[in-house]
Amino acid sequence: MASEFFHRISAVTALVLPVLIASGTGFPAIAQQNRGITPEASAAIAGTPRPSPQNGIAMYGTPMLQEGDSLPYARPDAPKGGEIRINAQEGFDSLNPWILAGRAPEGIAPFVFQTLMIRSIDEPFSLYGLLASGVETDEARSYAEFTLRPEARFSDGTPVTVEDVLWSFETLGNQGHPRYTDAWAKIAKAEITAPDKIRFTFKEPSRELVLLLGLRPVLKKAQYEGKDFSASTMDIPIGSGPYTVEEAIPNRKVVYRRNPDFWGKDLPILQGLYNFDKITHAYYSDQNIAFEAFKAGDLDTWREGNAARWNTGYTFPAVQDGRILRTEIPHQRPSGMQGLVFNTRLPVFQDWRVREALTSVYNFEFISKTINSDAEPRIQSYFDNSTLKAGKGPAEGPVAALLEPFKDTLIDGTLEGYTLPQGDGSAQNRKNTRSAMRLLNAAGWSADDAGVLRNEAGDPFTFEIVLQQGDTEIAPAVDIFVESLKRLGIVPQVTVIDAAQYRERTNRFEFGMAWIRRALSLSPGNEQYLYWGASGIDTPGSRNWMGMNSPAAEAMIATMLEARETEEFTYAVRALDRILTAGRYVIPSWYAQSSRLAYKAELHFPQDVPLYGDWPGFQPDVWWYEAAH
Repeated sequence: MASEFFHRISAVTALVLPVLIASGTGFPAIAQQNRGITPEASAAIAGTPRPSPQNGIAMYGTPMLQEGDSLPYARPDAPKGGEIRINAQEGFDSLNPWILAGRAPEGIAPFVFQTLMIRSIDEPFSLYGLLASGVETDEARSYAEFTLRPEARFSDGTPVTVEDVLWSFETLGNQGHPRYTDAWAKIAKAEITAPDKIRFTFKEPSRELVLLLGLRPVLKKAQYEGKDFSASTMDIPIGSGPYTVEEAIPNRKVVYRRNPDFWGKDLPILQGLYNFDKITHAYYSDQNIAFEAFKAGDLDTWREGNAARWNTGYTFPAVQDGRILRTEIPHQRPSGMQGLVFNTRLPVFQDWRVREALTSVYNFEFISKTINSDAEPRIQSYFDNSTLKAGKGPAEGPVAALLEPFKDTLIDGTLEGYTLPQGDGSAQNRKNTRSAMRLLNAAGWSADDAGVLRNEAGDPFTFEIVLQQGDTEIAPAVDIFVESLKRLGIVPQVTVIDAAQYRERTNRFEFGMAWIRRALSLSPGNEQYLYWGASGIDTPGSRNWMGMNSPAAEAMIATMLEARETEEFTYAVRALDRILTAGRYVIPSWYAQSSRLAYKAELHFPQDVPLYGDWPGFQPDVWWYEAAH
């Protein structure tokens, strides 16, 4: 196994990456009818049987569940009824979550719309039939054919058809958010092969593309056809999900009402899900105000992101008399990345020594002690807290072999091993300040007689830190960081703007530094191109905020996607983790090893916690209301 993997590394890095880079952005030809040789005839000619559609599919190995099973973290007989009021963030001004324009409410995608397949958050990457009763593919995964359930309906009672699927995927690929265009560009042909079947043939075999298509939303063609799909709208969408939008007031609240005629209410895989009759997402401009609303009884549940407040701020009466309960939900997912991201599109941040210098004076030890009472560990790498993390020390074995072809272009520490600078915990952090100044001097920056840091041309070292209004836990950390920068002769401008402006400016990459949050899973895939790929440098709305341009990183992603075994996949992700971490693109902050939840005593959830813990698909999906007796 290992020796075979070593022989395949050079082929992947030398051949796969150029193919990916050279591939165009044209879209597949769409055939409304299957013409020519049918798949059955093709398989017969080749002398191989046609695969049978499967209800479940996994990235690697076999899905855990059998057809007819419910999700293991749901209670199938959970009572229906009641309501839950949840704090939502950022605000909204559109009810179309699939485009770049506008801001859609966070609940509309999972509650109102549905996909061909549903994900189990108790597995790294397994899908089970939802709108589709099954999916067919071959061993190479060169195509995917989905069979629609005949009973699938939109909320207005009309059937979900393969024409809706075809129109949705084509429209998302051409006019949707940039996150959809990459996968669509990899499809050679999309065709309706039967009244209930739709087949996608890939330009190149891809293990993940089958699953990505399974998670694409299916929209009602008749609602959007003839309109500008890319334009923001407040029109109430017609979806096939368990809820409909009852009320939507921009930036204030969205009320979702459970559809009593929901077509999928008897599906085994959905038993124990969507139990509340009513879900309200309430929007607050400031999270401190939102917490006060929870204390006053205006919200039913609260996710606590501040470890210090969790330990000292829950002494109010509702907690003391048992009306509010508290729990911590553990998880086994990667830490992801949270912190201040450098926009390397700006000349001031293009030298990694500058980024290392500013990372050195980000006084994490003092910040953590001041804000979080040292309750949260620091993020050491993008896939920290998981088996996918790079680890410490020099790269070895298959990881080193993967990186070897790129050794001349890798930033210092990628191969040798990189460790974040550690402060002494004091407010002054003098040792790190001195080392930071040495790095800045080496990069061509020095302080003038007035103590202002300038380059050889005499330009001052200046940039803008853009923060979102209401992010009350972040502001104190940035304030401490700014004071540390002043000791180097750097005085950045800090701009605090509302959620709409923040999204617009980060979509256009108009910032020097910003606070980034990237949640990463145990099954990273094509979305990694959107996060770190060079195509996102100039694409508005891409997730590549740092402006990263690394052929080595793209090669690791390609290797990851082509892996046939978990071991190969893990090596590639660990190599990618090294490239990202040693690149010093983000000054990492802290992460929570468990989710801290406070909630009214009438709310309940199953005792079997999924692998991903409190993750989308957990609350409110498998929770229920049951009044105390």
